[in-house]
Amino acid sequence: MVLMSMTASHHDLDLDALEVLSAGAHSVARSAVVTCQAITGSVALATCNRFELYLDVDERNGRLTDLAADHAAQEIAGLVAAESGVSLAEALSAFTVRTGADAVGHLFDVAAGLDSMVLGEREIAGQVRRALATAHDDGTTSAPLERAFQHASRTSKGVAARTQLGADGRSVVSVALDLAEPSVPPWRAARAVIVGTGAYAGASVAALRARGCTDVRVWSSSGRAEAFAASHDVLVAHDLVDALSDADVVVSCSGTSPRGDGAAYLVHAAAVVQARARAASSAGDVPGARGLVLLDLALHRDVDPAVADEDDVLLLDLAAVRANVPSETSERVRSARAMTAGAATAFVEGERLRGADGAIVRIRERIEDELEAEIARSRRTFSTDADRAAHERSLRRFAGALMHRAISRVRASVLAGADPATVDVDVVLEQLAR
Repeated sequence: MVLMSMTASHHDLDLDALEVLSAGAHSVARSAVVTCQAITGSVALATCNRFELYLDVDERNGRLTDLAADHAAQEIAGLVAAESGVSLAEALSAFTVRTGADAVGHLFDVAAGLDSMVLGEREIAGQVRRALATAHDDGTTSAPLERAFQHASRTSKGVAARTQLGADGRSVVSVALDLAEPSVPPWRAARAVIVGTGAYAGASVAALRARGCTDVRVWSSSGRAEAFAASHDVLVAHDLVDALSDADVVVSCSGTSPRGDGAAYLVHAAAVVQARARAASSAGDVPGARGLVLLDLALHRDVDPAVADEDDVLLLDLAAVRANVPSETSERVRSARAMTAGAATAFVEGERLRGADGAIVRIRERIEDELEAEIARSRRTFSTDADRAAHERSLRRFAGALMHRAISRVRASVLAGADPATVDVDVVLEQLAR
């Protein structure tokens, strides 16, 4: 089994193209295992700024040839094209393909926030865990993928604890709120509405509270608002227009609505126009009526872009966040990258050594069988129990040393790239006897 990743992200694509490409991301992950015989596991990671597929590809010799990688990429690109409506050529050109150690290293960097739009942001760690959980529930993951994702998550926690990368709390949500701040009342007096209960909803509540905002409500088209409100100690907004009319800032992060005409958006222009009319009616002749800031943090846009044409309405989306991302300190980044590189290398070596287990078992069995045979054969040559016991101890020490040297040689050979299936126990032992 060899791990392979296919990545389309904010580094290479504009967010509109990424939005289209990632349509049906989890459906692609499920189909990959069913339709492509060589793919035995898949995990889809779809966030506001990336769409990635991690694949477990069956290659008998432990190496993924360029031809096999190209074939798997073609299969996946075909599934992506069918789901998103783009051409096969467009789908293929959008992805960066990595295999083996490169794929593992990339996963570890992603989980630690080193490949994020906001460098060091912590939301990605939870998204990586949820991606694995979804694949597990869908039955598309594999043991190597499970180990890789779990190890990447543990490494992410270590990076956060030891390097302080992201310690200042920067994230997509926090940068968006920073951009909104000049246009909203002081946070303690501001009224916020969360639209959707997706991955960023909990982080949005936490970020608003950290700024002092206590009037937070949640609205969801899926009926999950009550459960979310109960678990996050916020209020439920039962009517979206009413909620918008009373809000200063709206954070929309469901990511569930497809892009299309105005009716396809969760927050469409007609709702905002109606809400602004209600707000104006309530304000009457009071000067300095409040405006409305809408933060659309969903990759598949939740908010109709036409709302930006309304008076006293400010719409900020992921493109605005990306344009205003602050930089991280270079020392933190260097330390974090050193940690992820070291952890990824250790993981890859550990996976290679797993393949040597069979050869190691054969060596143990061979040496132990010959040891017991020699003990039995030589027992009759000694006249006293003390001499026999001393000889047996000597043989066992020799066998232990021989076993250690043989196992060390097999492991070194496998780490150097040898196929564990080709290890010949007789050859290994003969080489050590010279």
